[in-house]
Amino acid sequence: MKKIIYLLEACFVLGVASFSWAEVAVIVHPSAGFDSLTGEDVSRLFLGKSKNFPDGAQAVPVNQDEGSAARDKFNQVICNKNASQYKTYWSGLVFTGKGTPPSDAGDDSTVRALISANPNMIGYIDASAVDVTVKVVYKMP
Repeated sequence: MKKIIYLLEACFVLGVASFSWAEVAVIVHPSAGFDSLTGEDVSRLFLGKSKNFPDGAQAVPVNQDEGSAARDKFNQVICNKNASQYKTYWSGLVFTGKGTPPSDAGDDSTVRALISANPNMIGYIDASAVDVTVKVVYKMP
C-alpha cells in the first residue's frame, strides 16, 4: 500500500512540474516597427534562416545561457530541437561556413537589458520578467 501511495505522490509531483513551466516571452526593443511575430518567424531568426525583422531591419538573435529553463523550452517549442540537436544543428552550419549561432547572453535580466539597449536584437525571457523596457512580440505557453 505504501508503494502505491508513493507512486501516486510521485505522479502528482511530476504532473505539477510539467505544468509549472513558466510562460516564455520573445522580446524586442520597444521601438521595433512591428508588434508581433509568428512562431515560424521567430524560429527562422534563431535558426539562421532569416536575417531581418518583418520591417526589413537587421535582426540579431540572442540566446539565454545553456541549461536555463527558458532556453530549453524555447529550443523545444520554437526550434523543435532539444539542447543537443540545437547544438548539432549550429555546429553543422558553422563547419560549412553557412552561419553563426546566436550569442549566449545570460539570464532573464541580462537578456532584457541587452534588448532594451539594442534596437536590432531579439531574445526571450520568462514572461514574469517582462517590463516596460522591452516589447513582447510572441508568447509561448
